[in-house]
Amino acid sequence: MTDGRPCKVCNFTRQKSYGVIVPSLDDLKKKGCEFLGVSPSAPVTVVLEGDGTIVEDQAYFLCLPFNTKFMLLHDKETWAPARKIDGGTAWMARESVVLEADAVDSCIAEAPWWNLALQLKQDLTSIILMSEGDLQSLVEAPCSELASALGFQEKKAEELQETLQRVLDRREEERQSKELLQLYLKAVENEDRQQGATSPSSQDGAGDVDMPDGLEADSASEFMSRTLMVLKGKTSPETRLSTEDLQAVVSRGLEAMQQVLGWDAGRTAALLQACEAELSTRLQQIQAMQSISGTQQDDGKPRQGAGTATQGSS
Repeated sequence: MTDGRPCKVCNFTRQKSYGVIVPSLDDLKKKGCEFLGVSPSAPVTVVLEGDGTIVEDQAYFLCLPFNTKFMLLHDKETWAPARKIDGGTAWMARESVVLEADAVDSCIAEAPWWNLALQLKQDLTSIILMSEGDLQSLVEAPCSELASALGFQEKKAEELQETLQRVLDRREEERQSKELLQLYLKAVENEDRQQGATSPSSQDGAGDVDMPDGLEADSASEFMSRTLMVLKGKTSPETRLSTEDLQAVVSRGLEAMQQVLGWDAGRTAALLQACEAELSTRLQQIQAMQSISGTQQDDGKPRQGAGTATQGSS
C-alpha cells in the first residue's frame, strides 16, 4: 500500500486549513470533506491552492511534493488568488463569485505590491534591488494580505514592513547627506579659490595654505574626504555613513582617527563608540532578515495527522 503523503487542505475562502496525511487523491477528498464540513457524498473538485490547477489524476497527485496545499471546491465555488478574498467579506463569495480574467488583471493593477511580494518570497535579499517606490508600496500594503502573499505569520510580515521602512529612512538620510556634502565641498572649493588668489605661498605649493580641518590628514592617510566631511559636519554622523565607511573608521582606532580629525581624545572616542554601536545595530538588522527568511521555511512545515483549524487572514 502506498505510504501516506503529508498535505494541506483548505476551503475556497482559505478560512479553514488542515494538515492531513493521505495515501491517495480519493482519501484526500474524503478527509478534506470531513474536516471542512462538506458532505462526503457531495461532488468536490481538488485544485492546487497556489494557482488553481485541477488535480484529477492519481499519478499526478503522487508526483507533487510533500506539503502541497490543496483547495476543495464544491457546488458553485471557484478558485481565486489569495489576495482576492478578504476575511471579512469572504462569505459573500459563496453564492456568486465568478472571477473573470479582466477582474483579476484589475486587481493586480490595484495592488502593485503583489508581484514584489512574490519576489521577496523567493529571495528576501531582492530588497536591495528595489526602488524606493517599490519599498513604499510594500510598506503601505495591508499587513494581513502581505502575510498571505509571503506565506508568513502576520507578526513576521509586520516586522518585515518595519525593516523596509528602516531601509527607506536610511536611503533618505544618505541622500540628504550627499546633498549636504556637495554643498560643503562647493563652499570649500570657493574658499580655497579665494585663498589662492590672496596668498602668494599657495602658488608655489609650500604647503601652508589654510585648508578645512582634517583634509591634509585625509591626503596623508588616504582616508576618503567625503567620509571626513560627514564625520565633521553632521550630528550623529554614524547614521549617515555606509557600513564600509563605518568599518574603515572603527578599524583605524582612536589614535589614527584623532590625528585625522584633529579632535581631542574624548571627542574622538565618543565618535568611535557611536560608530561601533551603529555597526552592531546593522548586524542585528541583517540577522533579523535572516530570521524572517528562516521562519518562511518553518511556516511551510505541516503537522502530522489532522492539524488544528487555522483561520486564514486573506
